[in-house]
Amino acid sequence: MIVAGIMSGTSADGVNVALVQIGEARGQEFPRHTIKLLGHAEFCYPARVRAAILAAMNAEKARVADLARLNFLLGELYSDAVQTTERRLKVKAQLIGCHGQTLYHQGDPQKFLGRKIAATWQTGEAAIIAARLGVPVVSDFRPAELAARGKGAPLVPYLDCLLFRNARIGRIVQNIGGIANLTAISAGADADSVMAFDTGPGNMVIDAVTEKLFHRAFDRDGKIAASGEVLEPVLRQILRHQFFRARPPKTAGREEFGREFVHDFFRRCGRARKQDVVCTATALTARSITNAVQRFVIGGANTKIVPHSWREIILSGGGAKNSTLVGMLAESLAPLGIQVRFTDEFGLPAEAKEAVAFAVLAYETWHRRPSNVPAATGAKRLAILGKISYA
Repeated sequence: MIVAGIMSGTSADGVNVALVQIGEARGQEFPRHTIKLLGHAEFCYPARVRAAILAAMNAEKARVADLARLNFLLGELYSDAVQTTERRLKVKAQLIGCHGQTLYHQGDPQKFLGRKIAATWQTGEAAIIAARLGVPVVSDFRPAELAARGKGAPLVPYLDCLLFRNARIGRIVQNIGGIANLTAISAGADADSVMAFDTGPGNMVIDAVTEKLFHRAFDRDGKIAASGEVLEPVLRQILRHQFFRARPPKTAGREEFGREFVHDFFRRCGRARKQDVVCTATALTARSITNAVQRFVIGGANTKIVPHSWREIILSGGGAKNSTLVGMLAESLAPLGIQVRFTDEFGLPAEAKEAVAFAVLAYETWHRRPSNVPAATGAKRLAILGKISYA
């Protein structure tokens, strides 16, 4: 079956589309899928659309009409992105999995109108996509996970387990998107011995300070950070943030590391050189990942993971293209005996991984099979994820 996966991350920089051919042979714990990436493409949001998305994320106030219109506009943009990708590759999708654009994610229940509620919202109207492309669309994956008493994230560990399990060594699969998240897969892992959680900011803080100080959307290849020095006192203070100390499972978004966090980050940096501020933001991502690996993976916060030797960390996401960030990670992980690798080495381009993941999740939903990993999300049960919009 040919499935298109659509992903828009918390960086809100655009749309990733992957066309994937999926087959299978059932195994005991996870299906033994054959997953072949036929091709992928990236599309930047128009500047005004990105500004509207960023304004709506974690906003204290927003116009209902604007949110409704944004939902339908994104449906049209997602449809255009898939159609363009299909034309380029001369392949037609039979099913589509659309993650949508997250505007709000609160995985832990909080009091609201007299009741404790967990909530999530991914926008981008699937009915529009189905109508424009003429095939069914699976969307809105996270609510079913929340309904199963999980945190609604991360969901990519399902793909990580399919692709990166190894009988002899433990692997950490680390995605560095707007938020950074890892999946720790012990040697010969089954569903109960997988740990996954968000480690903290990925590119989100780096991009925000780079845009503010240098009027660039991101620090291409980490060149600005490479010309600066880490403000160690600032970094130590920030790493005392409650999120970094909290035990998994845990999730993060702009609610934790968005506008308010960046404002506080600038305050702490004071009048430091601009290059040093970007360098420190980059080091925050690298150090928070390393600390999470050391404290919660090697330290064994999950008692279902038996202690053993972890050998590789496999990077994906936009942050994998930041050579300064990757260098910081390699240097800090080397004493732990962990080698840095990339999903590209396994035939999966770093920027396509999450889109591929939601193609696979859509495929499972279409076949009425659960695809959450409760050991990763804290869910009380397996759940079939997503809602189906028919053409």
